[in-house]
Amino acid sequence: MQVLANLATGFIGLFQLGGQTFIGYFFSIADDGSISVGIVPTLICLMTCVNAIIAFVGQEKVEAFGRKCGKYTILRYTVLPVIAMFFFCNPMAYTMGRFLEEKYKPAFYDAAVSFCHPITGLFPHANAGEIFVYNGITAGLLTLGYKELGGIAVRYFIVGLIVILLRGIICERLTIRFMKREEAKNV
Repeated sequence: MQVLANLATGFIGLFQLGGQTFIGYFFSIADDGSISVGIVPTLICLMTCVNAIIAFVGQEKVEAFGRKCGKYTILRYTVLPVIAMFFFCNPMAYTMGRFLEEKYKPAFYDAAVSFCHPITGLFPHANAGEIFVYNGITAGLLTLGYKELGGIAVRYFIVGLIVILLRGIICERLTIRFMKREEAKNV
């Protein structure tokens, strides 16, 4: 009988833990009693703001800009991900892929997600949840006696641009190759 009670307690405890995790996405209470906002309210506000900006600017103009950037490889994997990460931040930035043709979406996502860390040195708001990566790099440099961290942030950003361009081009070519292979199978 006790075994069944323990199983039932463990079973419901699993769902209680899941519920606590879910509520943690909305807010959390620290040991000192202070309440902090979680990711869900932030994302709702960000999505509301982005949709308002798109409405003010005009859906057609925003889509035209996205499509224009999508036409040219270099813009598709540099300008579009940078603007997306700067204005929409992680993870909302990936929604800019909706303006691209289907065959370019995986490569855009790859470029945008690869830019999450390089942008944090100059613009920490873009990916504040993972600023620790940049801080870890700078902590190591400070330990070695390097004092010019602004230059490191600029170099990190530039190298990030080069990397996302290369990743975007490679991923695009692979995606197109796989899509053609899949089409050939279905014929």
